[in-house]
Amino acid sequence: MPAGPEIPDWADPRELDAGIRSALRGLDPRNAAKVAGHLVVAGSLVDEDPETALAHARAARDRASRLAVVREAVGVAAYHAEDYAEAARELRAYRRMSGDDGYRAVLADCERALGRPEVALRLVAEALAEEPDAEETVELRLVEAGARRDLGEDAAARIVLETALGGRPDPARLDIADEGQLRIAAAYADLLRAQGDEERADQWLGAVAAVDPELAGEDLGVEFTELDDLELSDDHSGEDTDEDAVEETDEDPVEEPDLPSDGKSPAAVPVARPVPALTFQEEVEAEVAELLGETDSETDAD
Repeated sequence: MPAGPEIPDWADPRELDAGIRSALRGLDPRNAAKVAGHLVVAGSLVDEDPETALAHARAARDRASRLAVVREAVGVAAYHAEDYAEAARELRAYRRMSGDDGYRAVLADCERALGRPEVALRLVAEALAEEPDAEETVELRLVEAGARRDLGEDAAARIVLETALGGRPDPARLDIADEGQLRIAAAYADLLRAQGDEERADQWLGAVAAVDPELAGEDLGVEFTELDDLELSDDHSGEDTDEDAVEETDEDPVEEPDLPSDGKSPAAVPVARPVPALTFQEEVEAEVAELLGETDSETDAD
């Protein structure tokens, strides 16, 4: 088994979430201590040094690939390190092993980064159909708008963001107490600027900057749970339900779930379906579908 990077003295396993510590109890004590140390370092460095964090997360996977929480740690670290293919593989493995669908927006964003915006739109549509909470909906709408822009569909991206802002957006009516709305507004300002509407872009960015200057000046991305805050339910913490997980031996490598590897983007699936216009939002979504001539013939490429 590869030794992995050295675990620094400051890595204290007691810093791990109780759910993670519980998941490690099924391991040999010495192995559990090593895995815990690597997870602490991965969680501590994921923002400031994602490459090192990923190295430690991979070392934990080498020792405990059957634990869902370890696969999650690798996925989160890989996403931060911009290794989107590995992030998608590991987060899909985590989802199968744990039953947790909490990373749907991240998985869709990985598809965008891998040059498959059509797949990202399908994943977004599937997630939105399940009526996620407000926080996840914001993340999904941001990815949806970004994927539309990737496809050169700026008009559709604009409708997505305007609908998320209430239908007839006005910076003067921006809910400054709603972080999700601020992120949508920042994305909207970026889109307006890309379309040459500098005056309105400045108005929206100014409204965001008045509340959160950092958000107004940073690149937009998908947020996700930090490693230190990860929780794993007792039903899944030590259970090996991933058909792709490997035995924890010195000889067996970690086998990763498959992702499309032929370089071709799987067929797109519509992100919205026309419905009877009952509200402004539904009317706008129907307009997007009609404008883009979307069909229901695409297949699942997950």
